This record gives sequence, structure tokens and C-alpha cells, in this order.
Amino acid sequence: MTSRRQFIQLLPIAAGALAAARPAFAQAPMVDEKSPQATAVGYVADATKVDPAKQKKYAAGQACANCALFQGKAGDASGGCGIFPGKQVSAKGWCSAYAKKA
Repeated sequence: MTSRRQFIQLLPIAAGALAAARPAFAQAPMVDEKSPQATAVGYVADATKVDPAKQKKYAAGQACANCALFQGKAGDASGGCGIFPGKQVSAKGWCSAYAKKA
């Protein structure tokens, strides 16, 4: 039998385990390119469609997949980003917050 104190001590561990084991269908939604936050940083889901005249910081070869802020694994089509909490970005995307991965 578990005491109330033990139960309360184990609760954060159980909550963390549940969060880590969330099913694939619970993935965060993709960033909408037309959202105010996305337009503020010039996010596009396909870096080849960046307008270099508007985005002076853009350089060929830059993409979310090779950005330090991208939280997906190598080879993932999409992943989280520190700029868009609770949302996913395309690995082929780009925004003006791009920072080359070390």
C-alpha cells in the first residue's frame, strides 16, 4: 500500500513519464505561414521560396533542419522550434531567426 506522501512524491515522475510517452497522434500542429508570429519572422515552409529581396539574412542552403533552434531529429520532416512553442516547423522551412547549428 502506498502512503499519501509517497503518492505525492511519485506524481511528478509519473506525469513526466506520461508526457514523454505521448502518442504520435498528439503531435503539435504545424506553424501557419500566415500567422502574425510567422510573418513577423518571415517564416516559410519551403526555404527555396524565400524572397532574398525581402529577407537580406537568407543564404542558399539555410533551412530549419540545419538551424540551432530546430528541435527535430536529423531526417525528420518537421520538428519543434524555440521560436514557435507548441508548434512544428517544416525541416525545409526558414525564418529570419535562423542560426547555423554548431
